[in-house]
Amino acid sequence: MMIMNQLTRRSVLLGGSAALTVACTGRDSKAQEAAMSPSSPSEINDDTDWAELSEAAWKDRLTAEEFRVLRKEGTERAGTSPLNAEKREGTYVCAGCALPLFLSSHKFESGTGWPSFFDVIDGAVDTKTDFKLIVPRTEYHCSRCGGHQGHVFKDGPQPTGLRYCNNGVALDFVPAESA
Repeated sequence: MMIMNQLTRRSVLLGGSAALTVACTGRDSKAQEAAMSPSSPSEINDDTDWAELSEAAWKDRLTAEEFRVLRKEGTERAGTSPLNAEKREGTYVCAGCALPLFLSSHKFESGTGWPSFFDVIDGAVDTKTDFKLIVPRTEYHCSRCGGHQGHVFKDGPQPTGLRYCNNGVALDFVPAESA
């Protein structure tokens, strides 16, 4: 439990981005291996049971706004995320556990004030029906840590026709490596 309380978003993101780089590029260097290997108890390891982290552990890991959105299914104010203007190539990962959720090539400008994507990385999210606004909506969460991301609607562009409307605070952006 002590180790889980010491986890930091930075160590999760660094480890996750290194793993993503190796997985996506097929390159395997000593530097990438070192970045993926925990060097201290505060670094993430493959044995983390994300579903079992306590509320206190999540509060230690996340900012107050991230906690409100990811763990309490809140919504950030439209137009407040710097990720709305993000145009670089890369991957959008869960701010809670660094699981890759979206590719930058799936992002589009929806005009809603939230980062929006027409597709998700296979297996990255789980969905459930949300009745908070009386009308049923499809809510989606990170499939690894259960962190609330947003809602998916059937008014997006082709080829999927879907719009994954994401809270920017629930995401971190990992830029693609320069060639």
